[in-house]
Amino acid sequence: MAGTDQRVRERLMLLEERRITPDRVLPQMDFLFTLFGHPCFPRGELVALTGKAKSGKTLVASILMALAFQNRVLSFQRTGQERLHVLWYDTEQSEESTKDILLNRIIPLAGMAPDSLPLDQLDVFNVRGVSHTERLPLLELAIGRCHPDLVILDGIRDLVADINDGVVAQDTVERLMRTASEGHCCIVCVLHQNKSLDDPNLRGWIGTELTNKAFEVYVCEKNGQRVFSLYQTHTRKYDIVDKLHFTVGVDNLPREAGPVASAMPQPAVQSDAMDVFREVLAGKSCMRYNELSDAAMKRLHIRSYQAFYRLLKRAIEKGIVEKSRDLNGHVIYSRSDVANTTWPSLYAGAPPG
Repeated sequence: MAGTDQRVRERLMLLEERRITPDRVLPQMDFLFTLFGHPCFPRGELVALTGKAKSGKTLVASILMALAFQNRVLSFQRTGQERLHVLWYDTEQSEESTKDILLNRIIPLAGMAPDSLPLDQLDVFNVRGVSHTERLPLLELAIGRCHPDLVILDGIRDLVADINDGVVAQDTVERLMRTASEGHCCIVCVLHQNKSLDDPNLRGWIGTELTNKAFEVYVCEKNGQRVFSLYQTHTRKYDIVDKLHFTVGVDNLPREAGPVASAMPQPAVQSDAMDVFREVLAGKSCMRYNELSDAAMKRLHIRSYQAFYRLLKRAIEKGIVEKSRDLNGHVIYSRSDVANTTWPSLYAGAPPG
């Protein structure tokens, strides 16, 4: 690099440090918990926890915090034998509410008495009275000083003045990602969904950034019988298709419940999904994967691409959808009953899919 500008040399060195090769040795992902036996909540990553207002988000966050001290809570299980260090960063509730949840929910769920709680493994901060400009720097400082395994950020919206400021949203989420990676901790970011009942998206531009960057996204719901549900909608690795259903007893503690009617549209069963593929492809010569997934996932009310891929694979196996290639070699999908008859010119001489 002789004669190269100093700044360019620094950037080239930085680029080389981030080169990925087949023989590069990288540490295995370290998951804090399992849910229904599936690994979840990894170190070094962001996890989004969302839902409508009063749908049980803080309740689920309490379960996760108690799980740091208990081997098992409901269908969640801690992966390691040693207790975890938890940092709860509460931006929303009053100090009295934070303390009440700590004393009357987290500590009982953890199976401890208040005077036996290991304070060196649980750091609770209420920053509702702190300016939003100071909340993120204080959180970064707390993580760097306390070295937690699990961080509950309730909620991420209060780190910014305007949730629809795209530049600030991107900067905030990137700083949290960097902090999670450098701190080797899992940061669970709590954020409301949009207020409209038929809009499940996370609120604001910061919700869009969080959805795009989070390793997993979990949704909380509550139905008319006060039964809570938790389910995964996005993941980069392990798809969890089962839902966790639970109620809250008179002792203010959660208890697992059986399947219940959901407050939101649910993914279609496989038989219904096959009809959806027929409808989406009806009258069309073919569709690319992105076109098919966008149209079908909207009708199926699913947001997990892994779940969609399994349904598509099933449709291909059942002979409902045909996968092939066009004359340019692009993968395309068609209804099997029209693929080789109505549109023969698209498939003539095409390589096998």
